[in-house]
Amino acid sequence: MTIYTSVETEKTVPPEYIEISKDVANFAVSYLDCPYECELEIIFTDNEGIKEMNKAYRNMDKPTDVLSFPMQEYEKPLDFSIAEANINDSFNAETGELLLGDIVISVDKVLSQAEEYGHSDKREVAFLTAHSMLHLFGYDHETEDEREEMEKLQEKILNEKGYTRDYE
Repeated sequence: MTIYTSVETEKTVPPEYIEISKDVANFAVSYLDCPYECELEIIFTDNEGIKEMNKAYRNMDKPTDVLSFPMQEYEKPLDFSIAEANINDSFNAETGELLLGDIVISVDKVLSQAEEYGHSDKREVAFLTAHSMLHLFGYDHETEDEREEMEKLQEKILNEKGYTRDYE
């Protein structure tokens, strides 16, 4: 799996954040039994940067914790039939990897939400990455059933990797 990372803030982004996000992303691909090698980008920004993206792409003029920009369309989660029908648009021509999309994480929200929810900032990075990876595979939380399914999968991914609420 190819994971590109970038930092688009002047604030300090601990190297552990990048390693944790890569670890969770790699594990999510395996845990969800994706049949393809994948490519994605994880971007770390601050509240101002994510607020601009949230306004531009979701018409919401406020910062959020994480944004997911899937490159694939799904009839249902993990249904790769659309990608398979559009190979030229869905796969990297040089590597053959499935183009998953981008994850954008606000380091400001990582810190504030970790404090708010009573767990470590590292656990919050893991949580936001797991949540976003599920979006990149077609999961959503528009209905109660979808929300419950996503929450169960998030927790399974985090628990399997040891990123529990008491993770330091």
